[in-house]
Amino acid sequence: MSATAAIERTFREEYGRVVASLTRRFGDLDVAEDAAAEALLVALERWPVDGTPPNPGGWLTTTAGNKALDRLRRERKRDAKHQAALMISDDTPHEPTGIVEDDRLRLIFTCCHPALAPEARVALTLRLLGGLTVAEIAAAFLVPETTMAQRITRAKAKIKGAHIPFRVPSAADLSDRLGAVLAVVYLVFNEGYLSSSQDAEPLREELTDEAIRLGRMLRTLLPDEPEVAGLLALMLLTDSRRPSRVAGGELVPLHEQDRAGWDRDLIAEGHALVRECLARNRPGQYQLLAAVNAVHTDARTAADTDWRQIATLYTHLQAIAPSPFVTLNRAIALAELDGPEVALAEVDRLPLASYHAWHATRADLLRRLGRSAEAREAYDAAIAATANAAERAYLARRRDQLSST
Repeated sequence: MSATAAIERTFREEYGRVVASLTRRFGDLDVAEDAAAEALLVALERWPVDGTPPNPGGWLTTTAGNKALDRLRRERKRDAKHQAALMISDDTPHEPTGIVEDDRLRLIFTCCHPALAPEARVALTLRLLGGLTVAEIAAAFLVPETTMAQRITRAKAKIKGAHIPFRVPSAADLSDRLGAVLAVVYLVFNEGYLSSSQDAEPLREELTDEAIRLGRMLRTLLPDEPEVAGLLALMLLTDSRRPSRVAGGELVPLHEQDRAGWDRDLIAEGHALVRECLARNRPGQYQLLAAVNAVHTDARTAADTDWRQIATLYTHLQAIAPSPFVTLNRAIALAELDGPEVALAEVDRLPLASYHAWHATRADLLRRLGRSAEAREAYDAAIAATANAAERAYLARRRDQLSST
C-alpha cells in the first residue's frame, strides 16, 4: 500500500471522530468538515516526508482545529474588509461642496471669515493658501515681518478661541467675503508680477497664472459682480506687459518697454471687460485700476499716453478708496501734466517711507529737477527697500547715470 493510500485510509477511519469533535467545539458542521479536509491536505504533504505521527487521529484533530480557528478569524474580519472595500468604491453621492466648486477658491472663501478683521483674514489666507511667506505678506502690507507674524498668530488664536466655524461657504456667504477674496487674489498676483523675495525670480509666473485662474473662476461664479470683472481685467492688462518687463536682468519701466512684445489677446480681453464695467456704471477700485491700465495699453507709444485721463481716474479712485498708494500714482500722472515739482510736493507728504516705489518715484522726480545729490540718496533708499534683483539692477543703473553735481 502506498503512503498516500495509507494516509487516506487513516483519514477515513478518523474522519467521523474529527468532524464530530470540531462540530462540538465550534458549533458549525460546515466549518468542521472544511477544516478536516484541509487537515488531510496537510497530512498528504507532510507525512510522506516526516513520517506518520504516533497518534494520527490526534494529529488530524489538532491540525483541523487550527484550520477551523483560522477560518473563523477570517470570517470575523470579512465584514470589516467588505466595508473598507465599499469605502474605496463607494458610489454614494459626495457631500455637496457648495456653490464654489474650485478647491482652492472654496478654501479662500472659507478662510476669509467676516469675524476676523479684514487685514487679518487677508494675511492669514495669503499665508495658508496663497503660497506667500510671512516676509512677502509683510512687504505687501508695508509692515515689519514680526508685526505680520503677530497678526497671523492672533488671527489663528481668535479662530481657535472663538470656535469660528470654517465651513464650506454658501451663496449667502459670498457677498460678505468677496472683498477679502478679491484682495487675496490681487495680492497673490502682485507678488508674482514683482516679487518681493530675494530668493525668488523677479517675476513669478506661477503666482500670476494662479491669480488669473482664480479670477476667471470668480468671473464664472459671479458674472454680474463688476468688481470681479474689474479685477480680472486689471490682472489681464497688467500681465499682458509681462514679456517686456525684464531685459538683461533689469526691470524695464513702462515708458521704456517694447510694446510690440505685449500680449494683444490679453489686452483685447481686458479692454472688453473694462467696457463691460463702464456700461454697468457701478465703479469700484479694481474697475478704476483696470481702466488706468486700459489707457496705458491703448497708447501706441509712451508719448501717446493720455495722462489727463489717468489722473482723472486716480482722482475718482481716491474718492471711493482713498490711500497713499493712490495718491502716489496720481502724482506720477501729475508729473506728466504739471511738471515734477508739483508732483514732488504731493509725494513728499505721503507716509510711505518704507515703500520702495515711493523712494523710486522721488528719485525720478528729483533727477528730472536736476537735484542729483538728493536723487542719488533716494535711489539708494529705494534699492535698500526692495529685494527684487531686477528692480535693484534698474535702480542702480539709474543712480549711476546721475551727474556728480
